[in-house]
Amino acid sequence: MALSANAEARQGAVDDALLGLGTVPAGLSDDLFAMADAIEASPQLRRALVEPALPVADRRAVARQLFGGKVSVEAVTVLEAALGQNWRSGLALAAAIDRQGVRAVLLGAERAGRLDDVDEAVFRFGRIVDGDHELRTTLGDRNAPLAARQALVDTLLAGKVPQEAATLARRAVAARNRTFDLTIANYLNVSAALRRRSVATVHVARALSAEQEARLQAALTEQVQRPVTLMVVVDPDLVGGVRVEIGDEVIDGSVAGRLAAARRQLA
Repeated sequence: MALSANAEARQGAVDDALLGLGTVPAGLSDDLFAMADAIEASPQLRRALVEPALPVADRRAVARQLFGGKVSVEAVTVLEAALGQNWRSGLALAAAIDRQGVRAVLLGAERAGRLDDVDEAVFRFGRIVDGDHELRTTLGDRNAPLAARQALVDTLLAGKVPQEAATLARRAVAARNRTFDLTIANYLNVSAALRRRSVATVHVARALSAEQEARLQAALTEQVQRPVTLMVVVDPDLVGGVRVEIGDEVIDGSVAGRLAAARRQLA
C-alpha cells in the first residue's frame, strides 16, 4: 500500500533519526520494541504522546520521564524525533517506533555483512510457516500466550539461522501487520528500502540456475528502474514459466497462469 506524502515525510524523519545515531548499540532494537509495546498497551500514554494541543517539548518531556533510565539514550532520541511529527493516532506512533526496532536489527546485520543471509532466512521461514497449516494456526492463535508462541519460534530456529533472523521471526509472531506472513513480508520490504531496492518474489516450477537468476534479476531491475532482490519459490504446480510479484504488481508468465487465464476467457 502506497503511503501518502505526509506519511512518507513522517516515516522518513524517524528513519533519518535512527541513521543519524551513526552506530547501532547492542540492545537498541529491544529498547525500541519495548517502547512500542508500552505505547501500544496504554491508551493514556498514546493520547499524551500524540495530543496535538500539547507542545512537542511537553510530549518529549513525558517520554523522557517515562522511559529515561529504562532504555538507552539512543532509543529515547529516536522516540523524541518521532514526537516531533504529527501522527494520526497513538497506534501509528507505536508502529513507527516498532519499525525502527526492525530497522535497528537490519542495520546491525548489514554492518556485520550478513543482511542477505538474514533476508533469505526470514523469507524461507515465512514460507515454511505459510505452507504448514498446523504451525501457521499455532503461531496465529491469539488465545495462546504470545510468549509461548515466540518460544516455539526460538526452538524451531535456534542455531539454524543468523540471530537477527531469529529476532525478527520472534517479533513477527505479534503480527503487527495483521498476520504473521504479512508482517514477514513487511520486514523484507523494510530491508529492501534500507538498501533502496525492491523485493521480487519469483515462483518457478524448477530451481533456477545462477545464470538464469542473474538474467531475471537484470531484467526486473531494468523494468522497475532500481536494484531488485530475488526471493525464489519453487512451485511444481506452475508446470513451467515464471510468476513474479513485486509489491502489488504480478507478472504471470507461468503455464498454470496462462491456462487459468484461458479458462476464464472460455467460461
